[in-house]
Amino acid sequence: MEMKQIRAKHRMKDLPASERPYEKCERMGTSVLSEAELLAIILQTGTQLESAVELAQRILRQNPEQSLAGLAGMSYQELTALHGIGRVKAIKLLAILELAKRLSGTSFRKRPVFTEPGAIADYYMQKLRFLTVEQVYVLFFNTKCIFLGDKLLTVGTVNSSLLSPREIFIEAVKRNAVNIILVHNHPSGDPAASREDAAITSRIEQAGRLLEIKLLDHIIIGDNRYFSFKESGCAPF
Repeated sequence: MEMKQIRAKHRMKDLPASERPYEKCERMGTSVLSEAELLAIILQTGTQLESAVELAQRILRQNPEQSLAGLAGMSYQELTALHGIGRVKAIKLLAILELAKRLSGTSFRKRPVFTEPGAIADYYMQKLRFLTVEQVYVLFFNTKCIFLGDKLLTVGTVNSSLLSPREIFIEAVKRNAVNIILVHNHPSGDPAASREDAAITSRIEQAGRLLEIKLLDHIIIGDNRYFSFKESGCAPF
């Protein structure tokens, strides 16, 4: 009997109407909901001793960065290790976070002409900023800088032995690209270019000149920050 009473106190429908995420969303829209309330709608239920909102608040506090950003970087195993998160809740969270990442790139692909490094950085920010290893992408463009597609080149430490100009330019020729941009992330969150980054940029730029395929920029993604060789004036673009 006592356990049933505890459970009843922690169902969302037993909260005052003004505090229920579903009702608040219907009345006022999603923009007024806190991160915990939005998360609670996804979770649907809490634990025996917590409402869904309380569970969401605890998850936001307990993840590595104690934030929604930290939650976005967690794996299935890390999520299910949290009390109150089982298989179904973990999969729901992973699915909604992946949708958010993909949605962040939609407007980028609808606007295929690029004039600013920030537009590219905005798209790849959500794809790369939470990764714990480095990934390198090459972006392909035609003469009018219309985006033709991208390709993941390497996963792991970025160095000249792993990043092959040959692979880059073979792919560029296949796509009839005459311009390329390199994008990679720094898992540390600091996008500042290293000596190795500068050396790779110079190497790719020089190889491209011989093939008349121009390297337009090399963009490094950090934690909500980016570095552009073009904007910084550190490379002969």
